[in-house]
Amino acid sequence: MSIAYRSRSVAQPDAPRRLSSVDLDRAQRLLANGNSLQSFADEYGFSTELQALQAIGQSMAMSVVDLSKETIDKSVLEGFPVRLIHRHGIFPIQRSETGIRIVLSNPFDVQAADAVSAATGLFVTTAIALPHEVATVIKTHLGVGAQTLDGLMAQAAGDEDEIEILGELSFEESEAAAMAQQASVVRLVNDILTEAVQARASDIHMEAQASGMKIRYRIDGVLQNQPVPPELNRFQAAILSRLKIMARLNIAEKRVPQDGRIKLRVSGREVDIRVSIIPMLHGEGVVMRVLDKDAMKFSLSGIGMEDDVCESFRELIRLPHGIVLVTGPTGSGKTTTLYSSLAEIRSERNKIITTEDPIEYQLEGINQIQVNHKVGLTFAACLRSILRHDPDVVLVGEIRDFETAENAVQASLTGHMVFSTLHTNDAAGAFMRLADMGVEPFLISSTLEGIMAQRLVRTLCKHCREAIMPSHDEVPPDFPIEEYTAGQPIYQARGCRACRGTGYSGRLGIYELLKANDEIRVLASERRGTNEIRKAALAAGMRTLRQDGWIKVARGLTSIEEVLRVTKAE
Repeated sequence: MSIAYRSRSVAQPDAPRRLSSVDLDRAQRLLANGNSLQSFADEYGFSTELQALQAIGQSMAMSVVDLSKETIDKSVLEGFPVRLIHRHGIFPIQRSETGIRIVLSNPFDVQAADAVSAATGLFVTTAIALPHEVATVIKTHLGVGAQTLDGLMAQAAGDEDEIEILGELSFEESEAAAMAQQASVVRLVNDILTEAVQARASDIHMEAQASGMKIRYRIDGVLQNQPVPPELNRFQAAILSRLKIMARLNIAEKRVPQDGRIKLRVSGREVDIRVSIIPMLHGEGVVMRVLDKDAMKFSLSGIGMEDDVCESFRELIRLPHGIVLVTGPTGSGKTTTLYSSLAEIRSERNKIITTEDPIEYQLEGINQIQVNHKVGLTFAACLRSILRHDPDVVLVGEIRDFETAENAVQASLTGHMVFSTLHTNDAAGAFMRLADMGVEPFLISSTLEGIMAQRLVRTLCKHCREAIMPSHDEVPPDFPIEEYTAGQPIYQARGCRACRGTGYSGRLGIYELLKANDEIRVLASERRGTNEIRKAALAAGMRTLRQDGWIKVARGLTSIEEVLRVTKAE
C-alpha cells in the first residue's frame, strides 16, 4: 500500500545560487540553534524556504526531494528504527536489499546516516527535503503528534520524558547517585528500556564482562545480542546506579543480590519491569523481566490451542471442583494459560482468588495475593486463609511442597476449583510428582481432573517464511509426512528485516492435555509408573506435545527445527 502526498505546489527557481562556505556555516549555526530554515531564507534574500534549501543542496551536492509529489511505500518502514526518525527528523523513502535512501530535514545532520547504517546494516544514501514536509510524512505514517520539525527535535532532546516512572523516587546524597541522575545517563537507560519494549523483548540481560558491558534481549524466547558503542563502558557504574534508583534498591550495596521492581509508562503503555541484580566476577549482572500489560491479551483461543484441545480444556476449567494443573519448564507460558483460563470463567457469579509469586499481571475482577516469604506468607499459608474468604475458584502460583499440595487437595475436596502449576516434563508425570511430595495416591486420583503440559515455539515470520517440499529423508522419522503434507508444502525460517533476520516473529504454545478417566484414576491410586499412565492417556486419545507440534508445522505456523528444539522423540 502506498500513499501519495499532495500538498501545495511550489514554484521552482530557475537556478539556485551556490553558497560560500561562510554562508553554509551561517546556515548550520542557525539550524543548530533552533532557528527555522525560513530565518536563513529571509536573512539571505531567498523568497521561499525551498529556494534556500535548494541553494544549500546545490552547494553541498545533495539532491532536494519534493515530498509533496513523492509516493512512499509503507514497506520501507518495516524494521526501520523509529526512534531515529524522531531523533534526527528523517524518513526513509526507498529501500533495496542492500541499501536505503533517507531524506533529512536538516542537511547538516551528518550523524543521521551513520546512525541508520549502524542500526540497519544497510548502505545509506541521503537527500534533503523541507522540514514541514518531513514532519507531515512522519505524522501521516507514524501518527506523531508533533506538527513541526521543531516539535520533533524537542521530543528527541527530551528523550528522558518518553518514559514516565510511576511513583516517587528517593535519591541519596552520594557521588554515585549524582552520576546516575545525569541527563546523559538517564537518557541512555531510557533508550535501553524503550528499545526492549519496542522489540517485544521479554527479558533484558546486562552482563559485566572483562571487555565491558554486554547487553542482550530475549526476544521470542531466544537471546539476541544488541550492538553497543565502546563508550558505553564508561557509563557502566552510572547505568547500574540509575537502575537501582528506579527499582528502589540500595545503590551502595554491591556484595549481595537485590531484587526490585520498576513501573513505567512507555509511549502511553504501562510496563512493569522486575529487576534482579547479582554480583559477579567482573561486576554486577542485571536481568530485567519486561511485563508489558497492554501487549498481553488473555484468551484461550489466542494462545495456540487446537480447537479440540481448547474445547476439552474449557470443559475442565468449568468443573465445580477438582484440581487442574499446567506443567512445563520455566518460561513455557504456564502463567499465560492460567490467566487465560481465569479470564474465561470470571463473572459476577463466582469469586476467584489467586496467590502468586510474583503477581505478573493485574486482572480485573480477580482478587490477587502476593506471596511474602519474609513474613511467612507462603503459598500454603495463603491457601489456608483464602478458604475462609468463600472462593469458588482458587489459583495457586505453584505447588512446590507437601504442605501446598495437601492444602490444594483439601480445597478441592471441600468443593473448590483449584488451578496451579507444577514442574514436570509431561502431563503424565504430574501424578508421580505429587506422590513424591507425600500426597496419598488415592487423594491424587480422586481430585486431579486434568493436566495440561505445554511448551512455546517461535512462529515463522509471515514476510519471509520459505515453502519447501521435503522428502522422507529430510524430516524426523516420527514426522507424519504423508498425513500432513499430502502434496502441500511446509515452511522453514529464512530471515528478513521485519524479523531481525531470525526468520521468526512471536510465539505460540504446543499442548498435551491429559484428562483423568476411570482407568487413569485406578493406575494413579495404585501408584503405577508414569509410562503406564501415559499409555492409558494415549489410548484414550491424548495428543502429545510432539504430535501437536507437527500439526503446527503442517499449518505453516512454525518449523520442524522449532519442534525439535522444545520436544523429544517418543
